[in-house]
Amino acid sequence: ALLLVRRGSQVCVAPRRRGHHLRRVVTERALVPLLVLFGGGAPMPAVGAPSTAELQRVEQETIGLFERNTPSVVFIDTYIEQRDAVTMNVMEVPAGTGSGFVWDDDGHVVTNYHVIRNAIEAKVTLVDAKTGKKVARRAELRGIDPDKDIAVLTVGTSASSPAPPGEEDNKQQRQEEAARFRPIDVGTSAELKVGASVFAIGNPFGLDHTLTQGVVSGLGREMRSPTGRPITNVIQTDAAINPGNSGGPLLDSRGKLVGMNAAIYSPSGASSGVSFAIPVDTLKTVVESLIAVGRVSRPVLGVSFLESGQARALGIQNGVLVLQAPADGPAAVAGMRGTSRSPDGSLQLGDVIVAVDGTTVNTEADMFKALDAKKPGDKVDVLVARGKRVNVDGSASSQDDVVTVQVPLAVTLGAADDLRVPPPMAGSTLTRK
Repeated sequence: ALLLVRRGSQVCVAPRRRGHHLRRVVTERALVPLLVLFGGGAPMPAVGAPSTAELQRVEQETIGLFERNTPSVVFIDTYIEQRDAVTMNVMEVPAGTGSGFVWDDDGHVVTNYHVIRNAIEAKVTLVDAKTGKKVARRAELRGIDPDKDIAVLTVGTSASSPAPPGEEDNKQQRQEEAARFRPIDVGTSAELKVGASVFAIGNPFGLDHTLTQGVVSGLGREMRSPTGRPITNVIQTDAAINPGNSGGPLLDSRGKLVGMNAAIYSPSGASSGVSFAIPVDTLKTVVESLIAVGRVSRPVLGVSFLESGQARALGIQNGVLVLQAPADGPAAVAGMRGTSRSPDGSLQLGDVIVAVDGTTVNTEADMFKALDAKKPGDKVDVLVARGKRVNVDGSASSQDDVVTVQVPLAVTLGAADDLRVPPPMAGSTLTRK
């Protein structure tokens, strides 16, 4: 039997036992399930749910972070052309979805290149900052950097339709248009620490404006871009990232942009707690260049090379084998040699790049990373391994032998802005009404 004694807001529970009396004090809230368990009649009235004002401070900050940044996050629908198997008519069909965020008042939207990679057209749905309503707009491509998996779209009025005659300088119209966009608050990724809280907002599986939370799990990671080149200093987080989150913002606890969600490591294709984001410090440099001139100038040595996997078949275990060094290129001017054929038809291997500015180069990925922090026009010290023929004993009749010598070269980096991939969003071939 239970002995229940009420004392103000508390109830004493005293189970009686022979020769023993045990009394325990519990609150009314804790007593409710106890009464139900022991068949003590109807449960006491449940305490009311806490109001918004009673929520914990941390929850309030998270809610505020989401509400402030939601208007800056956009939903991206992409479309491709597909021929109907029966009628053979070409139709425009949905290809996929992704996320992005508003960069500035001019309506530039930043997303991943792979989100729009195969699209002929993209539609951006954003929250109008003036009315709070969702607005869908046709996007135009401003520029892409496939090597960094970054793309910039434009959804401003000037992009979708030309200004009426005589209104090109309509200041009021431009101000009204700018007021419709809510640019994201850009921060820095240089100050990130492992363990810091981060928040991801995106559209996983087509569910718009979804918030997930996690921590920075690691820094300085590396991932492959769509072109195969490495993206360095990548942020690793356990915030849930799923298909559709690509291109969305990764925010710190202050609500500032620290990265762009780009990839996950998962055998199943769904979130496994290992997600990657391109750091905002990398993002800023590329985006500003794409907005300004529509392309990115990247430093190059001016050589073509053999991939490391194929080079191993030739016995080159470390370094990057130079195939060609065009005569007017930076490397050739510095004295670098490419692979060629001898008069008797045998293959003469060219220089093998083994170091750039003191950084050891084992594969082409190491070479790209060494050049990543450079700019066109910078001078770099390149160390190459070169085969040299010498006489075994110094006599003219003796057989030549080939030894490897290391040759230092000073190379002034050139610039390359040519895209090795066709630009997406070239537009539909269908007649639009």
